[in-house]
Amino acid sequence: MDLDGGNKRVYQRLGGPSGDSKHQKVCYHWQAGKCNRHPCPFLHSELPTPNVNGTSSKRPHGSADNSGFSGHRRNPHFNNTWGRGGGRGGGRGASGGVVGGDMSVVRKADKVCNYWIQGNCNFGERCKFLHSWNTGDGFSMLTQLEGHQKCVAVINLGGEVGCMISEGPWVFVGIPNFVKVWNTQNSMELSLNGPVGQVYALVVNNDMLFAGTQDGSILVWKFNVVANCFEPAASLKGHTRGVVSLVVGANRLYSGSMDNTIRVWNLENLECLQTLTDHTSVVMSVLCWEQFLLSCSLDKTVKVWYATESGNLEVTYTHNEEHGIVTLCGMHDAHGKPILLCSCNDNTVRLYDLPSFAERGKIFTKQEVRAIQAGPNGLFFTGDGTGQVKVWNWTPEPIPTIQ
Repeated sequence: MDLDGGNKRVYQRLGGPSGDSKHQKVCYHWQAGKCNRHPCPFLHSELPTPNVNGTSSKRPHGSADNSGFSGHRRNPHFNNTWGRGGGRGGGRGASGGVVGGDMSVVRKADKVCNYWIQGNCNFGERCKFLHSWNTGDGFSMLTQLEGHQKCVAVINLGGEVGCMISEGPWVFVGIPNFVKVWNTQNSMELSLNGPVGQVYALVVNNDMLFAGTQDGSILVWKFNVVANCFEPAASLKGHTRGVVSLVVGANRLYSGSMDNTIRVWNLENLECLQTLTDHTSVVMSVLCWEQFLLSCSLDKTVKVWYATESGNLEVTYTHNEEHGIVTLCGMHDAHGKPILLCSCNDNTVRLYDLPSFAERGKIFTKQEVRAIQAGPNGLFFTGDGTGQVKVWNWTPEPIPTIQ
């Protein structure tokens, strides 16, 4: 498909319920006859019956496979349905709990208890702050990995690390003025020069390596199989400030920049096809999923882009946050439902069901999460500015039994 030129349209969020979590899930304590929560955040009745078309009356979940968030298959569930399943506040995590014999409700503030972190909170369940690193259901923290002194610095590289990726046996690390390359099979080490300033983003497509740099260029190297080395191939110009995010999808390279724009590049001839200007601050992360491009920015928005029949990328939905958004990651939960993770600069990660953007849960950290990575067997990882890496696991939710 051709993505050059085109006008821009922004469709605002369309209606939908906005906050009653009782529409989300049947209380399994109630089904067992022992729910003592007043009020209970879940249904004390059976789920609605399927509609006449044989599909659930709940919001569509889209593809249930694990093909990842980089393909371009058409999925009719997602067409023109973004954001229609409920807005922020429609999450399924309980915000309070029942304590004591008087059945009084303690409303939890949206903040982790500092005394609990230190291991000496005396209030227990009566504490008004959270005694957990997350809210919501369907996922839990397995462990926390210690050791890093700072997420973005490694002493033996001679410079601050801006990004790191792996592809097959190769490991690529971006530092000021260089891309360091290692082959883990034969221990070969290379230094690719050419970048001006910090290397912020790296991506590999087929036999080409792309690097987004501080001066706004995207440098390209092509792997020479005979010489077993990476040779300079091109320098893509157009951004006026640093390129901080890169992603490949549908035979296109998408670059997000500090100049508030996204550029679309043809991977066959490396020409710029379109410049997207809807964001008003740094475009921190771009993500390809099926036929959509998702982007986030410090302007506090996530934008969903869709290619029209003419081939022009246009905004089909804008999701608003209260804080700037640092990075995006897409994955599937234990039931194969698509989930979007949004790291915000208020030291939280918001989890949303797609395409509805109904809130699924929230992760709290000491500093902002700068990296989110999906792993095997239902695992995913978050790394924050303190150097902590947390390991999370998707867990199947209890399935209500129909009486």
